[in-house]
Amino acid sequence: MLGIMRVRQIESMNQTPVPAAEHLLDFALLQQSVARHAGRNRITLLWLLGLLALLVGSVVSLLLYLNDFEADETARRHAADAQWLEQSVQFHFRRLEDDLLVLARQAVSQASNPSAPLSPGNALQGGLLWREPGVLLSNGWIAAGQLSDLRVGPERWQFDREANVINAEALATMQTTTQGLRRSAYAGVMLRNDGTPTDVVWLAVPFFDRGQFAGNYLAAISIERAIAALVPSWYAQDHEVHLLHVDAENHIPIGTGESADAGRYQVAMNLVGTDLFLQVSQTRELPATVPRIFFLVALLFLLGMLVALYALRRDFIKRQQVQALLQAQVALRTAMENSVTIGLRAWDMQGRILYVNSAFARMVGYAASDLIGLSMPFPYWPVEQQHALARVHEMVIVQGTRGEGTEVQFQHRDGRLIDVLIHEAPLNTTTGIQIGWMSSVIDISERKRAQHMAAQQQEKLEASGRLVAVGEVASTLAHELNQPLGALSSFANGLLNRLHGETITLQEILPVVERMARLAERAGGIIRRVNDFARRRELVRQRLDLAAFMTRVLSSATDSINTPVNWVPPDAPVWIDADELLLEHLVSNLVGNAQYWATQSSQAGPRDQGPKVEISLRQDTALGEVVLSVGDTGPGVSEDALASIFNAFVSRKEGGMGMGLAICRSIVEAHHGRIEVSRDPLLGGARFTVVLPLVGTLANPVEET
Repeated sequence: MLGIMRVRQIESMNQTPVPAAEHLLDFALLQQSVARHAGRNRITLLWLLGLLALLVGSVVSLLLYLNDFEADETARRHAADAQWLEQSVQFHFRRLEDDLLVLARQAVSQASNPSAPLSPGNALQGGLLWREPGVLLSNGWIAAGQLSDLRVGPERWQFDREANVINAEALATMQTTTQGLRRSAYAGVMLRNDGTPTDVVWLAVPFFDRGQFAGNYLAAISIERAIAALVPSWYAQDHEVHLLHVDAENHIPIGTGESADAGRYQVAMNLVGTDLFLQVSQTRELPATVPRIFFLVALLFLLGMLVALYALRRDFIKRQQVQALLQAQVALRTAMENSVTIGLRAWDMQGRILYVNSAFARMVGYAASDLIGLSMPFPYWPVEQQHALARVHEMVIVQGTRGEGTEVQFQHRDGRLIDVLIHEAPLNTTTGIQIGWMSSVIDISERKRAQHMAAQQQEKLEASGRLVAVGEVASTLAHELNQPLGALSSFANGLLNRLHGETITLQEILPVVERMARLAERAGGIIRRVNDFARRRELVRQRLDLAAFMTRVLSSATDSINTPVNWVPPDAPVWIDADELLLEHLVSNLVGNAQYWATQSSQAGPRDQGPKVEISLRQDTALGEVVLSVGDTGPGVSEDALASIFNAFVSRKEGGMGMGLAICRSIVEAHHGRIEVSRDPLLGGARFTVVLPLVGTLANPVEET
């Protein structure tokens, strides 16, 4: 806005170059009146006269163009009418071929079964050429073995063959074509004894029975009667149609009538075996109303433009009055710039400040008069950053700022630092000469402080997360080791008591020690598994046969002889993508939990007595899921405990940590599955159901737990 007004002042100074020292006065010139040019009205009048001449020439060119367009449109319409007639003729002749094919099929059926009644020809619901009287002069069937018999054929067949040698050759070629090419063929036109052409054309439609040629159905067609039937009355009102036959590269009219001298189009009938054409002549020209209406509209627009030119002339007179309001407009725009909160600063190529608004002055704590005319280093630059800011300004002079702007620090007059974001745009004259840069300066101190606080908060959250991970590992280790260490202690105390009482033999000691060794090995395995889980937080997915995996895990995890585990692996493998370590942790927790509660309260089914654990595995390929169920004969889960059974630090065991089922849920959800609990309908206790996706059904794999 400010640069435009300054450029107008430069133009009013007879285009003389302004020295760099006078750039400080350019913005002051905005407060002065705009100079008038004495010859501006005369130049404007010349421009209007030139525009009027251009409009008149455009109308004349439009008139010539519309004449050519009307002629082209007429020719295009005539060609479209001729093309329509060509397509209509071809369609009806193809329909006639289909009608004769039906009669050929009836003739073959009659020949193979003489007792079957033959449908009369007039019962055929044929097309227009079949129904029109006088089009079919003669028709009949000739079997394959009778083609060479001159006595066999329709009524006119023998007559046309003997009328002229050319006719006989054409008819013989027609029959050979139908048998060799397996399609309909034509012959004609037929010639009289003296060689003059008639309007008769023969059509042969072959019929093949089980791939063998059975014969031809022949028909003599009057072409003139056919064309008369095919040309509708509305078409004949505007066109004349004549039949032409090619003979020795000359078009010879057939029949009577004369064609028009101009606007004639020749259309090929495309009857295989004939050289027949239709000559279409336009008899009545339709008025081209659209171009004429368009020309009238153009004239109306021309009159409107003349009126607009007159109004524009008056507008130029008023323009002188509008220029008188320029100073008021400049004052209004200056007030608008001072009201914004974004700082604006203009400086020349030598680094001198040309203009600052009130927002920039408030931002740095200096008055605008204190800053205008100053050169680098500016007083609002921090002393320790002056060299860096000078390099930034040198880069701006060379290439400007990037799209996201440049972040620097200014120093307020009271000494505090201000973080600002600067965007630079070239300050150019109307001739494209750059005289400086226009800067928009945004105070981002609050945003910087918010980002710093967010970074500190994120660091605290990460520290808390690490503490939670350590607590989770410790809770998991305590929960998992509680059962094997307790069992190991019980076996050790029992063994010591019996040894002190000397009530145990060496043979009885051996299985107890082996049992204790397995428990110790299981405890060591738990420690290794939890250690691996604590060190590695990423899932290592692999293609895993869940059925074989369950068999291996259950063989080493079921140490309680008092709680048998009923497990029947499926016949087919069940493939999933899973972390083997975490999945072993899940199965061990669920099976151990079921064995514990099965011994607490037996709710055995009608066929079983005593504690029992039932494990089943099935896959649903339609849903792309595998379902693992672990049921027991324990007391089950009460309605009150259903809502919190998977929460951390919630346990129903005496001395339990309450982390087992919470960890199980975390592992299942990390594999994009779900875990549910309900009452087992057969065993009466709790039944935990784990649903996991089969291979290939995981939509969004998660890399971390």
